[in-house]
Amino acid sequence: MLGVIPVRRWFAYLWGMSHRSESGFEFDPVYEPLDGFDPAAKLGEPGQFPYTRGVYPTMYTQRPWTMRQYAGFGTAAESNQRYHQLIDHGTMGLSVAFDLPTQMGYDSDATIASGEVGKVGVAIDSIDDMRVLFDKIPLDQVSTSMTINAPGSVLLLLYQLVAEEQGVSADKLTGTIQNDVLKEYIARGTYIYPPKESLRLISDIFAYCQAELPRWNTISISGYHMAEAGATPAQEIAFTLANGIEYVRAAVASGLDVDEFAPRLSFFFVARTTLLEEVAKFRAARRIWSRVMRDSFGAKNPKSLMLRFHTQTAGVQLTAQQPEVNLVRVAIQGLAAVLGGTQSLHTNSYDEAIALPTEKAARLALRTQQVLAYETDITATVDPFAGSYVVESLTDEVEAAAVELMDQVEEYGGAVAAIEKGFQKQEIERSAYQIAQEIDSVERVVVGMNKFKIAEEEPYEPLRVDPTIEAQQTARLADLRATRDQSAVDEALAALKKAAQGNDNCLYPMKAALKARATVGEVCDTLREVWGTYVPADTF
Repeated sequence: MLGVIPVRRWFAYLWGMSHRSESGFEFDPVYEPLDGFDPAAKLGEPGQFPYTRGVYPTMYTQRPWTMRQYAGFGTAAESNQRYHQLIDHGTMGLSVAFDLPTQMGYDSDATIASGEVGKVGVAIDSIDDMRVLFDKIPLDQVSTSMTINAPGSVLLLLYQLVAEEQGVSADKLTGTIQNDVLKEYIARGTYIYPPKESLRLISDIFAYCQAELPRWNTISISGYHMAEAGATPAQEIAFTLANGIEYVRAAVASGLDVDEFAPRLSFFFVARTTLLEEVAKFRAARRIWSRVMRDSFGAKNPKSLMLRFHTQTAGVQLTAQQPEVNLVRVAIQGLAAVLGGTQSLHTNSYDEAIALPTEKAARLALRTQQVLAYETDITATVDPFAGSYVVESLTDEVEAAAVELMDQVEEYGGAVAAIEKGFQKQEIERSAYQIAQEIDSVERVVVGMNKFKIAEEEPYEPLRVDPTIEAQQTARLADLRATRDQSAVDEALAALKKAAQGNDNCLYPMKAALKARATVGEVCDTLREVWGTYVPADTF
């Protein structure tokens, strides 16, 4: 910054006007042009390296971002009904939420699944459920994102099988599986297998999709859940991109050419209410990733250098107190994502801090995106914040802080080694603790919760999940096992076990097993038998 800025910062301290960003940077009261800042050299053009200004030359001036709504609860039939409602209201892409047993690779009748079936997402036990979930939804016309990680291969294959039954060829399917297991070890916990075996399965998915589902995004490398756990914006992109590097290394080590799979990589970030820093974060992430792919991996295809990402507004910032205020928060967060250049967006419903969203709340969340796209002028120009003194300065600061953290991860030997030492988890927990202290002391204001409170909240009737779902799913599983060809299932699972023990791609025998009506739990148990399960170190 120019020499005058530290003086202004000193006056800010003197008069108690100092503010810090989420990543800990001090805001200047007034920003001036950066020393030696050459926009043409530093930023480039939209759609060109280093993609600071966006991955596409026209961005939203020709068409808006993909509007996704994350939904899934109870049975496949209930979720299918919600999907049809969302499509009727104008949703351009579906995003599937799965219940915890499905996320962990257990069937609904497993003892460990008791009490969790259908609670935080839809229960999917077999191809029978997947058929119901996408009944009368044209899979060649809808892009589908599935928030599934350790069993990502299983749900992807079930989706492909249902599409084939609809007469839709695999080369027409578009969408994403999250498939980001490394962040599960860091921040979320729905892992199954140890890191080495998880990376092997992810490499198998990359190779399978390259051959069979060429338009499918094979992974959504996620910072969202780390942010929900307390990560700062700089930590969010640093640890996410470090995980991305680990996935690329594993794929290259398995024999894949970087330019054959890298164009199908995608990312998933949060959008907070701190709009300026969020915009800077997205710009910094694109810049870092393009250089990593070019300089560290020798990628030559421009699409391999593009950091394409989905954004979800920050659920962790929503409050159960005065939930209508969340409508304002979500609008600001959605605006930050759009100004930052997201490729797709999910806006949270205002009642999500209380329960699963009602239909009305989900519709209002979608309408928020539609107002941004069709009633504002933010889609009229590419990269509205380009050249903003504050945004360009923040972009540099976020980038420098993220690169420093990524270097620390490399000093451990990469993302997996750092995970095993607990580095990322400890850094995020430290940040989360600081946020909690700031909220408790009202240094960080949360409107309606620790300031501007009201004496009595208005009554609210949340959406409730049918408590008989577990029994319904258990009965469906009993019927499935009684009516399928068990010998065909056993033969297919044996072939899957053999592939897992060797070096063959696991997805081909896995698909055969699922087509024979093997369950999600049976497939995952077969891999558990060979690879074991991950147990965190005592030092975490």
